[in-house]
Amino acid sequence: MAELKIRDRNGNEVETVTVEERFFGKYVNRQLLHDVVVMYEANKRQGTASTKTRSEIAGSGRKPWRQKGTGRARAGTAKSPIWRKGGIVFGPKPRDFSYSMPKKALRKALANALLAKIRESQLHLVDSLDFEQPRTKEMVEVLSNLGLKGAVTVVVGPSGANVYLSARNVPKIKVRAAADLNARDVLLSKNLLVTSEAFETLKQRVGVEVEGGAQE
Repeated sequence: MAELKIRDRNGNEVETVTVEERFFGKYVNRQLLHDVVVMYEANKRQGTASTKTRSEIAGSGRKPWRQKGTGRARAGTAKSPIWRKGGIVFGPKPRDFSYSMPKKALRKALANALLAKIRESQLHLVDSLDFEQPRTKEMVEVLSNLGLKGAVTVVVGPSGANVYLSARNVPKIKVRAAADLNARDVLLSKNLLVTSEAFETLKQRVGVEVEGGAQE
């Protein structure tokens, strides 16, 4: 069982919520987290690397010299892979590196990543981050008031457009919607700053109730 403090934008504690850690998983499955992160990284690959084979090299197909009697090694074409500017053997070709994992595994990985942040006291809750208009200065002040330094992932609800605009110019700060958050996003930064609205969404996604049991 873990107690999470909810603070306001000035860093003052306004509420405390109790979370049953066991509903995020009995333990942090490091192998699952590794597999999921590798999948997300693979899905980001463009797969556009390409080389030319001997059949694609521009040039004549004429035999460079006669087969015998010259004292030189046999050669059938200047496009040979052992020749300079020749074709490439087993070189990369455009391909799709993406693949998927079961939704249940992805949901469990997200829950395990959140559990790891909770146990390491790196998950921070803030009651609200509603900005009337985008202001980078206000975002920097909020992070300073909450004592967050370095890489921080800010998790917001549907109404977090101004938060994104306010944080996009701040180094090492990334903003993610709670509905789109994945295990890679959670593990990418040292600290996770989550709004109360976003935390409710995350609990629904991983099937958790605060001060209760798992949702059916």
